[in-house]
Order: sequence, then C-alpha cells, then structure tokens
Amino acid sequence: MHIRQRQQPRQTPPPMTRHILIFSVFVVASCGLAYELVAGALSSYLLGDSVFQFSTIIGCYLFAMGVGAHLSKYVQDEDVLARFIDIELAVGLIGGLSAAILFLTFAWSGAPFRTMLYVLVFMVGSMVGMEVPLVMRALNARQTAFSELVSKVLTFDYLGALAVSVLFPLVLAPQLGLVRTAFLFGMLNVAVGLWTIYHFRAELTRAPGRVVRAAAVMSVLVAGFIASDRLVRWGEQAMSGDQVVFSTATPYQRLLLTRWKDDLRLYINGNLQFSSRDEYRYHEALVHPALEALPWARSVLVLGGGDGLALREVLRYPHIAHVTLVDLDPEMTRAFATRPDLVELNRGALKDPRVTVVNADAAIWLQGSAQIFDAAIVDFPDPSSFALGKLYSVPFYTQLKRHVAANGLIAVQSTSPFFAPHAYWTIDATLRESGLATWPYHLYVPSFGEWGFVLASPQLPYTPPTSYRLPLRYLNAETTRAMFAFPPDMQRLDMAPNRLNTQSLVHEFERDWRRVMR
Repeated sequence: MHIRQRQQPRQTPPPMTRHILIFSVFVVASCGLAYELVAGALSSYLLGDSVFQFSTIIGCYLFAMGVGAHLSKYVQDEDVLARFIDIELAVGLIGGLSAAILFLTFAWSGAPFRTMLYVLVFMVGSMVGMEVPLVMRALNARQTAFSELVSKVLTFDYLGALAVSVLFPLVLAPQLGLVRTAFLFGMLNVAVGLWTIYHFRAELTRAPGRVVRAAAVMSVLVAGFIASDRLVRWGEQAMSGDQVVFSTATPYQRLLLTRWKDDLRLYINGNLQFSSRDEYRYHEALVHPALEALPWARSVLVLGGGDGLALREVLRYPHIAHVTLVDLDPEMTRAFATRPDLVELNRGALKDPRVTVVNADAAIWLQGSAQIFDAAIVDFPDPSSFALGKLYSVPFYTQLKRHVAANGLIAVQSTSPFFAPHAYWTIDATLRESGLATWPYHLYVPSFGEWGFVLASPQLPYTPPTSYRLPLRYLNAETTRAMFAFPPDMQRLDMAPNRLNTQSLVHEFERDWRRVMR
C-alpha cells in the first residue's frame, strides 16, 4: 500500500518562494474586494437603497470569510498548496462569472435575484476566507519567521484592498463596467493559480491536470470578458423589451437608451426616466407653471435634467438671458449634446449659447456659488438612495433658497402622489421646513402614471396661470386648474421633513413603491 509522506519543511526557503506567496496575497485580496464591490454596486444599480445593499453584502461577505477561515483548518498540511490552487480556480470562475450571472438573472427573472446575490456572495466570501490562512500555512511550513509572516501577509492583504478600492470607482467601473471588471479579476485569480502551479510543480501531484483545469477556466473567463458587452446588451434588452441603441456605465449610474418604433426611452439604473412619446407632458408641467408666472425672469438654474429636456422648455422664453445647468454625470450631458437622435429631442438645448453646463454634485456646487437666480428647476431622479435623498433634504433646500430671488420660484419633481404618497408629501414638508411656501400639483403621464411636482417660493404669492404665452401641447387653463386640485385619494398627508441624519424620505420612498411593485 502506498503511504503518502508528510512534506518536510525547508530549512532555508528561497526568497523567490516567499515573494511569490506574498504577492499572491496582494492579488487575492484585490480580487476578493473587487467581487464584493461589484456585487454591492450591481445590486445598488438594480435594487436601489445603496446603503442597505452594501451593508448587507459586506456583512454576508465578512461572515462567509470567517466560515472559510474556519474551514481552512481541515486542509491537511501536505495539501495546502494544492487546495490553494483549487480555490484560486474556483473563486476565479465563480467570482468572474458572478456579475454576468446576477445581471442576466435580474433581466430574465427578477424574483430569484436577491437569493442568487447572497448565495454568490457567500460562496465567493467563504473561498476568499480560506486563501490567506492557506498562504500563511504555506509560508510557515517553509520556516518563515512568525513576525515576518504576519506582518507581510497582512500588509499586502491591506495594500491589495486599498489598490482596488481606489481603482474601482475611478477606472474599473466607468471604463470596463461591472461585468467585465468581474471577469478581469477572475482571470487574475486563475493567473495566481497557474503561477503557483508553475513555481511549485516539483512539490505538486498531478500538476499537468491542474494546468488543464486552469486553462479551461481561463478560457471561459477570457471568452466572457470579450463577450461581456454582448451579454449586457442581451440583459438590457430583456429588461426593457426594446432595441438598445446606447448604454454606458459611469462612475455614478448606468445609462440605457432604447427605441421602439418612434419611442426613445431613457433608463437610469433600470428606472425609466422618460419616453419621447409623452415626456412633453412631464417637462411642460415641470417648467411652465413657474416661468409663466415670472415674465421678468432673466436667469434660471436647472439642477439635474442632464437630458436637456427641461432646459429645452426653459429656453423657449425669449426673455431668459442665461441658464446654468448642474448635472453630476458628464457622460449624461455629453450623450444628450452629441447624439443626433437626442439632440433632436432636446432641440440642441445643451449647446445653446445661453447655457452653461456644469458637471458637479449639485449640493457642493451650491455651497461654492454666490449666484442668485430668478427661478430654479429641480429635476433629480427619484430619492431611491441616500446619495439622492440628500438632494431632497432640509439643508439642501435651505441652501437652494439662498440662490433664488425672494420673488422667484422653485419647481421640484417630487415622485408620484398616488403610488408614493408618503414620499411625495415628505418632499412638500421638507420644502416648507426650509422656509419656503409651497404649491403641490400633479398630472397624468402615460409612461409613469400619476406624477407629482411642488412649486416653492421664499416670498412670492403664487397663483397658477390661467393662460400661457407660448403654444403648449398639454397645458392650458383647464389642465392647469386640474393639476393644482387633488382628489380625495391623493390628499395631503402629515409627514415629517427629510433630514440628513435620518433620511426618512428614502425609507418612505422604498416602502411606498414596495407596496405597488410586483
């Protein structure tokens, strides 16, 4: 009977051996954090509420790492290197495929997405949790001093995490996208496995078989990396049901433009922003009730609205001399300033000589600006995350109030008073808490359903217009009068204002829409 002998530790380990194992720690730490960030960002894009998504994913991932670290003790000393290589191949395959699996799961059948998300996070986390203990045991078996072992392993572990945490938002997510980023780090895991096989081939049994397995996994990941754009397009087309004509992932959001016949639709993080068939209703209601009441207005501030559609309506007034548009995402404004189909839709508003486009966080820009405007049009996405919720808070509206003339007006898109009544009336309460008088109103937009806005002013005694100087497609005296009247099923609710330390609006928004979404 063949009895496998326990491997004897080397008395004087070659420096190259230590360097390879230490560098492996740097790479596997980078990969492990990358998978965690990809899962958190993707779930935030698709499900909203980024704080909840990142908190639960980090918690699940760290718990899984603890489980993996515990399981590593059951690996026999003579099998440490072999199991380390097996884990590199497995985590490379599962982690590399994770973003594509999650994206396609959400696109084709949204129900199991959350289950799949945490299953994958737990699987990857448990395997990542085994990696560092196995490397430390491999170094220890080669007579590395304990103090050097712990300090170097932990140092390179943390350095790898730092490198990815900086590269992910600045380079990886915006340049490669989440799906391709996951494939890239999967390939890095497999590369570590291959390099370990090569360097320690004399100590490994069945090394050729491991090379074949590693090559097979690498081939799958390389193919996925090359085909990732096609995979994303399939998923996006499945989600929207229409032809995808433009899509991009930016550091801030994922933009998707689809076409069906003559209907262009913009989605941000999977949420519909407009349909070209009825967006005029939304944008007329957002802009004209305010500007019709301000025939003396010369300067207007537009916050959000990087599609240029609200801007298009503002620029129809010949007395408007200057408009400043502040939108966070330069990719958004660039697309709507250069793509012919989008330029046609907003009538070239973003290139109008009266317009200054600023790509910045609106809250930070307001703090650094001293300009006073006659009107402000606030067209942010719905408050589905804490990053957006801060733009609907008491401090933000208080800051905005300082930039609007005393007799000026602020128009705020405010989600649906029918589907999300608690969120809608929270926005109204927040504006009033900021020292502004408010006039809530609503209308029906076929793509969205019943939708709401709030007009606010520091001092102006506002009366809704009974006529309009410009020819409009939807607004007239009758539709305007109906907008400012709320039926019994949309009456005012007594809500607390949205404050930064609690962000109650985000919670109200999530609860409201959860009740009506299937």
